[in-house]
Amino acid sequence: MLQLPIISELLLVLYVATVLVNCCYYLYFLKFGYTKGVFVKNHPIQNEGVSIIVCARNEAHNIDSLLQSLVNQHYPLFEIILVNDHSTDATLALMRRYAGFHNCIKVIDLKSETGKKAGITQAIAKASFEKLLFTDADCIPNSPYWITLMTENLNDTKTFVLGYSGYRSYKNSWLNKLIRFETLLTAMQYFSYATHDNAYMGVGRNLSYFKKTFNTGNGFEKHLHLKAGDDDLFVNQNATATNVATCFIPESFTYSEPKKTWKEWFIQKRRHTDVAKEYKMKHQIQLGLFYVSQFLFFILFFALLILKQFFTLVCVLALLRIILVWFVTSKTAIKLKENRLIPVIPILEPFLISLQMLIFISNTLVKPHRWN
Repeated sequence: MLQLPIISELLLVLYVATVLVNCCYYLYFLKFGYTKGVFVKNHPIQNEGVSIIVCARNEAHNIDSLLQSLVNQHYPLFEIILVNDHSTDATLALMRRYAGFHNCIKVIDLKSETGKKAGITQAIAKASFEKLLFTDADCIPNSPYWITLMTENLNDTKTFVLGYSGYRSYKNSWLNKLIRFETLLTAMQYFSYATHDNAYMGVGRNLSYFKKTFNTGNGFEKHLHLKAGDDDLFVNQNATATNVATCFIPESFTYSEPKKTWKEWFIQKRRHTDVAKEYKMKHQIQLGLFYVSQFLFFILFFALLILKQFFTLVCVLALLRIILVWFVTSKTAIKLKENRLIPVIPILEPFLISLQMLIFISNTLVKPHRWN
């Protein structure tokens, strides 16, 4: 039977290795923090048409604001394709009302098929233009230059542009802070991976690619069995080291309405976690190792404190790691206009990691069946 000193030494070795691995990841993320994106107000506008695609189900309370923003975009040639996915509220009526006032709006009312993937597939088939730009019904572009910024880098080489979509901020809500922090951390990762020519996902609330890219990649055929994955899985399966561009200029952001209850957010995160297992194996390993190193850091830290072994070394390593995490995440928070999260990063990080582990265990034990 192993004696306490030997156990402590083994835990220390594992702890040191975990800290090193976790710090290497954050140093990897740091490159994005120093990548510059500048908005030029007198931006040269391209003349290539853009098809904006929005799928909606029971979004009557949101779609009016979105459409007002879209029709006022400063771009010479675009169309808006709205897909109604069996809404039971006034969503379809609002879509048709706007289409009656604006010739650039087309409405697709799904009949036999259902789901976002079916809606996007039909919309792309009817798109008049090669450049496609996606957002959700509860999103609002951050400026009238959104179309320009999110599509200007689509070319013969870059067939994807990954954008940022944040959530609206509400005071005195720790759930809201957690949602925004988790979104910030996810964006830090997918932007950083793309910056290193290793893109693994994008978010459908702010994403653009070519119609040809969708067709040559066989659309969503590889993951039709999943309700989710119309954005991250499609990017993951079709991104290469050279065909992905990023856009993180604040005027290109979109903002969405966050979940209002812990239950709603928990269900949403269960869906996203379940989809990640369909990523390319190299990305599953890279992302998995990062989350494991985060979780192990806190577990081993408290274990060694409880054992009262190597106190000074354990605390120094923890402090160095926490400072690095705070610094790198803060750089991203400033870039993505989430400055108000900076003071609470050390609190939100362990809380989020604990909840992510709970979600992982929940998905492992009970297969989720409903996502609404």
